[in-house]
Amino acid sequence: MHAERRPFIGGNWKMNSDLASAVELAEAVVAALGPAGAAPHALEETVDAAVFPPFPYLQAVGRALGHSAVMLGGQDCSAEASGAFTGQVSADMLCDLGCRSVIIGHSERRHGLGEDDALLHQKLAIALESGLAAVLCVGETLSERDEGRAEGVVRAQLRGCFGTLTAETVERAVVAYEPVWAIGTGRTASPADAQRMHAAIRHELGSLYDSRFAAKARVIYGGSVNAKNARAIFDQPDVDGGLIGGASLKAGDFASICRAAAEAWSATGGH
Repeated sequence: MHAERRPFIGGNWKMNSDLASAVELAEAVVAALGPAGAAPHALEETVDAAVFPPFPYLQAVGRALGHSAVMLGGQDCSAEASGAFTGQVSADMLCDLGCRSVIIGHSERRHGLGEDDALLHQKLAIALESGLAAVLCVGETLSERDEGRAEGVVRAQLRGCFGTLTAETVERAVVAYEPVWAIGTGRTASPADAQRMHAAIRHELGSLYDSRFAAKARVIYGGSVNAKNARAIFDQPDVDGGLIGGASLKAGDFASICRAAAEAWSATGGH
């Protein structure tokens, strides 16, 4: 983590919760990140925290977040602005519900639903154009890693998704590295593994734009981050936060991860 890059912690609730439990979780997150959760400052003042509930609960969760600094986000958006696209949700619709962020290209959509870089480029462009802070996910599979193609795959994903978008357009984008090979395989990614890929991502961003852009860009880790391993991961110089799955469904665990990010950032001189 670097002093110039404020940590970003996103809670991806995936296809979990019902209306009542989603509202309860949102209220608990606000309470855990508020002034009573950390001294001398509220965690929400030292970390950019966002929650990404299922689409049907966005409005209710937004109300539960109230005037807190916790951002509301969508788990996906359409590559189209509007029209005859049954079942899709546009970026403008997300904004209309108070969303400030959106996840683009999560591995469960890349590999489960076949979304490719060309489509994700369109989604990223329209999300950013709508004013959303887009969290772009990249990452390699087990076979790609075992074949020694991990960095090449991730670099290609970055080039394909950012495409011709200007540095000014993508300044609100956050890149999330997901080691797909570590999901459900029994293999785990170490903090050193995360650091190596994050450094490679930052280098590629420098090639796509320039070194100044790369130095300011936030690259977060989308592996299995939990309250126990968060600090070791966030202590890595090129890791600027995390996209949290299962641990984000427990307000206390999510707050602990946010606290670990705040402490790691503070240790670098961030405030």
